[in-house]
Amino acid sequence: MDLLDSQAVERWIEPADDASSIGRDGLGETARRRGRAVTLAPVLLACACTVGPNYQRPPLSPAAGYGAAATAPSEGQTLEIGGEAPADWWRVYRCAELDDLVAEALKHNATLDAANAALRAAHEEVLAQRGANYPQIGASLSPSRQKFAETLASPLANNAFLYNLTTTQVSVGYAPDLFGGNRRAVESLQAQADQQRYALEAARLSLESNVVAAAIQDALLRGEIEEAHATIDENRRAVDSFERQLAAGQASSADLAGQQAALAQAEAALAPLEKAFQVNRDLLAALVGRTPNEPVDPRFALSSLALPDRLPLSLPAQLVEHRPDVQIAEEQLHAASAQIGVAKSTRLPDVQLSAVAGSAALALVPEFGPSTNFWTLTASLTQPIYDAGTLKHRQRAAEAAYDQAAAQYQVAVVAAFQNTADTLQALRSDGEAAARAQAEEDVSQRTLAIARRQLAAGQGATLAVLSAEEAEHATHALVLQADAARLGDVAALYQALGGGWWNAPPPLATR
Repeated sequence: MDLLDSQAVERWIEPADDASSIGRDGLGETARRRGRAVTLAPVLLACACTVGPNYQRPPLSPAAGYGAAATAPSEGQTLEIGGEAPADWWRVYRCAELDDLVAEALKHNATLDAANAALRAAHEEVLAQRGANYPQIGASLSPSRQKFAETLASPLANNAFLYNLTTTQVSVGYAPDLFGGNRRAVESLQAQADQQRYALEAARLSLESNVVAAAIQDALLRGEIEEAHATIDENRRAVDSFERQLAAGQASSADLAGQQAALAQAEAALAPLEKAFQVNRDLLAALVGRTPNEPVDPRFALSSLALPDRLPLSLPAQLVEHRPDVQIAEEQLHAASAQIGVAKSTRLPDVQLSAVAGSAALALVPEFGPSTNFWTLTASLTQPIYDAGTLKHRQRAAEAAYDQAAAQYQVAVVAAFQNTADTLQALRSDGEAAARAQAEEDVSQRTLAIARRQLAAGQGATLAVLSAEEAEHATHALVLQADAARLGDVAALYQALGGGWWNAPPPLATR
């Protein structure tokens, strides 16, 4: 029950900010306010309501969407509007080695262990705060031996100055959550725990995407290195041919030097590929929780990774619910909203109830009886009256923090739609680029076939065949890059859509 909104609270308890609010009769208006507050106090105590505001998710703009890219599918692929992403989305590649590698990373990556520990800690904080809703019970046992100065009066009925005293007591304390301050504190901590859960999902999705991207990169670099070696071999054969022609007087030194330069360029292009390949293998090892001295076994090829022909595309409302980063921003907003209620509750009356019962015996062991027993019941009601605006400004600070979180949430929502739209655009553009690269390779293969037939018929030159083979390797490398880009776009789309974590069991029950 959100009976006490911000304006109602300030009308009843906020002191005057300046002298003009006092009125013509000096403190008369202030006295009337206090009188109304006193009249309202029993009603407030009876209601035991929760201070506001009650959290509500900011509405999504009806115009939210992905732009024209969502209506222009990529080459050979269709988008299922409103389709669901599976929790194990990487299986769309139909590669057993990739499935095993992702499973190993999810099992051994320390980043996920840290995120899991943070989630457990946040969950325990929620349970700890919930404990404040219940009575707190404690017990104590205090045996002692004491001697009073004989110049003073003995505190005992028998006037003894040297005695043993054992005090045993049980205390019960309870603070009724009249205005829901603790409920709002629990709500804020629960929102923070949910942040940690979504942070865990974000870490898991990032790990899965990184493993898939590294596997695709491994396959691409293997293919490019093979093509680079083939190109080097072609250039070496060309150099050998020019050397023979130079010896026979059929080629010039300049022709040989030009071909030697081409060979040097081909050999120079191999080194960066081999470096990138080794760096990527080290990355694969790190993703599965290993050091570079513990290399991973799988060896990937682009031909072993299937390109799915159907891909899901979440509706705009689904995207907001499924993106872990958006959910983290929303839970930050939720926590900030609850903190406003916490700040409001500190400006309202506070009731403390306590009871103490025990025994005080003149012995080193507890004794219980009518003469040794004691008990105390206490109730207190406190109301802030003047604090120089401290509590009021803390409430305003909480409200400002809420406004900040609301703006950050909007930033996260806009970024989510931008990211998804960019990925859809990449799917379409890379599909077109792959088609062009394949067409170019088809032309180079036909050119190579023609050159080889001419050479076999004695109408062509060996150098023409070598040149055609080199061009064919270059165009095939472009096809490999285009295929890798399309495979990577698939992973990027699943990551942009949230990765399907909502279709998997939660890692920890946080409620």
